[in-house]
Amino acid sequence: MLVKGSVVNAVVIILGALLGILIKGKLSERFKSIVMQALGLSVIIIGLSGTLSAIFRVASDGTLENKDIMFMIICLVVGSIIGEAIDIEQKLNRFAEFIQNKLPGSGGNFSVGFVTATLLFCVGAMAIVGSLEEGLTGKVDTLYAKSILDCTSSIIFSATMGIGVLFSAVPVLLYQGSITLLAGTLKPLLTPDVISQMSLVGNVLILGIGLNILEIRTIKVANMLPAVFLPIINYLVRILIT
Repeated sequence: MLVKGSVVNAVVIILGALLGILIKGKLSERFKSIVMQALGLSVIIIGLSGTLSAIFRVASDGTLENKDIMFMIICLVVGSIIGEAIDIEQKLNRFAEFIQNKLPGSGGNFSVGFVTATLLFCVGAMAIVGSLEEGLTGKVDTLYAKSILDCTSSIIFSATMGIGVLFSAVPVLLYQGSITLLAGTLKPLLTPDVISQMSLVGNVLILGIGLNILEIRTIKVANMLPAVFLPIINYLVRILIT
């Protein structure tokens, strides 16, 4: 099966979410609150560490150099404008509400769990690199490693946010499966620099997810998603110009 890695990833998200739902009923609101705070802090650290490691590098003289900061800002601003015009977040919420209406008793935070988990599972570099690797070489090691991480996250997320996390498996399968099937076409565009830039923007969005979880400020992270793909468009435009 060509998209075996993505299928496995989606299945373990579902299994992890089901386990988390079983745990949820045994957690009081006090414990759910502290777990959410711990989860939010963890996501912020993951996003922050990924962002800083992508921006800074050690020069030959031992000093720190930065790269792609201005490009990151441009991608975020332009991508946010595009995403706001399309209103991706609203469409994701409507899809979540549609499913919720079909599942009586699923809980009022269904949309939050669905959107948060979908973004976290899709914006990381492992989703892109692993899917591309499977499409080009048939290797699924990266996606299997991602599956373990996603399974753990889905248990914690669903234990605090509910069944909406389970349905994030659908966009994960569609997103990663599409990259795998289009790997041959995308390979010339996904150079190491482009992947690094996409990863940088993705890590900034992960940081935004962490801030949302902690309810520090509501950030429309879904509407910033187009920013992740702007490095590909930039590279393609540069090829066409030259």
